[in-house]
Parts: sequence; C-alpha cells; structure tokens
Amino acid sequence: MSSLSEILLKVQKENRAIGHFNISNLEALWGIFNAARKLGAPVIIGTSEGERDFIGARQAVALVKSLREEFDYPIFINADHTYSFDRVKEAVDLGYDAVIFDGTELPFEENVKITKRCVDYAKKINPEIIVEAELGFIGKSSKVLDEIPSGVKITEEFLTKAKEAKEFAQRTGLDLMAPAVGNIHGMLKGGKDPALNIERIREIRKSAGIPLVLHGGSGNSAQDFTDAISAGVSIVHISTEIRVAYRKGLQIALQENPDEVAPYKYLKEAMKAVEKVAEEKLKIFNKIK
Repeated sequence: MSSLSEILLKVQKENRAIGHFNISNLEALWGIFNAARKLGAPVIIGTSEGERDFIGARQAVALVKSLREEFDYPIFINADHTYSFDRVKEAVDLGYDAVIFDGTELPFEENVKITKRCVDYAKKINPEIIVEAELGFIGKSSKVLDEIPSGVKITEEFLTKAKEAKEFAQRTGLDLMAPAVGNIHGMLKGGKDPALNIERIREIRKSAGIPLVLHGGSGNSAQDFTDAISAGVSIVHISTEIRVAYRKGLQIALQENPDEVAPYKYLKEAMKAVEKVAEEKLKIFNKIK
C-alpha cells in the first residue's frame, strides 16, 4: 500500500486532494471510513489537541492503524492543530502519520524556530512522517459562527504572502504549509463562507514549492474547492460540518426513538450523517461524479 507521501505526490499529479476529517469518537471514524471505502478515496483522520485528550492519542492511532491493516486501506492519522513542541513530540512518539505545528499566533521568527525544531525531531524519529505548519491566522475554533472570528482578517493585505511563505518553507524544511487565503476556521451561520483568494493560493504554491493545505474547509463552495485544488491545495480539512452533521443525526434519532437506550442503535444515525457529509466532500476533492 502507498505511503501518505506517495499519495500526496499522486494527487498533485492528478489535480486532486486528500480529504482530512476530524473525529471525536468511534462512530465518526466509521462514518468517514465508510464514505472513503465506498469511493475508493484515500483519507486522513484528524485529531486536534482537544480531540486527542478526549479519545486518547494512543487509542486514536491504534484505531486508525487497525482499519488500515485490516482493510489494507490508505487511511492515515494526523495530529491536527498542535500548539507546542512537547505535544508535537508526543504525537510523533505515538506513531502519528502526520503532525501540524500551529504557530500562527506567534511572531514570524518564533514560528520558524519552533517549526524547524518540530521538523528536525519528527524526521529523526520517523523519516516518513509528514510535518505541516501554518502561516497566517484564520481562527482556532471549529464551530458555527455568527461572524468572522476575532482577530481574523480576510482582506488581501492580511493574507499569507508568497515571499514570506517561501522563506518559511526554506528555513523550516516542512512538508506542507497551511496558509491564510481567505479561509476561516469554523463555519458561518447560513453555511456559506467568503470566497477564497485563488490567485494567492497559486502564488504561494509556486513560491513555497511545497503542497498546500486548506484549513477551515467547512462552509466553502464546491467551486472554491475545485479552484483551490487546481491552484495548489493537496489536502482539505473539514471539521465543523462533520460536527454539525453528527449532532443533527443524533438529535433526529433521539427525537424519533425517545425510549431507546442502546447507544449502538441511536448512534447509527449520527454515523450515517457523518458518512453523507464525508462522501459529498470526497467526491468533490477526487473529481468523482
């Protein structure tokens, strides 16, 4: 089976992207995995620091790797939004396939310094691990929002600049970069976020020379995804839409079966709702009709 690095190269050549979906529990994992298997698409499971603390970082790795081994399937696990070297080290030591250091709220030089330390350590422990970092603040919470998150500015002058991206990539040696290109974490009420700056994505990809990752994909349009992938995005993150679907599915199941007490029965609807969202996104990312 191909490694994550090999699949990244493949999707770039084919102008596709790998879907990255966050989970907090087993039924969300099964929903995402079922969607990926149905379509034959590679998939990345993300766990943020909070999600890892809830599930158990070691347990999350074991769950994803058990699916990979049992089904001989390209499903990988990423330590999403990690805010310190120590937490990056923890994820690397536990066998994560990929890890993200998020230093977007730090000064540029500090972000470079810690990112390089993370890259150096990760590659020493596992040369195959994928290391990502972020340049440009797009918020922190994966939730439904009334307005653009505090501190996030999506006008052109505040987006990640191609020159800075190039310097950041060269000085850190990272594998992937997540820039600010008009994207926001979370999802605005009404379900549609502002359009992405596709030209800026193209400029950053050319300048940095490494694949880009689109964070905060919940709420973006199908056309934005297609254009962003063509411009240089190789992984797309979806979290809030998964959370919203899970909750709605669970609410419906409990309303329709108020006396049901067996979790494996009422949680099926939440799992199916997650599967539907994951399938819809994976079709877009992989150009599947």
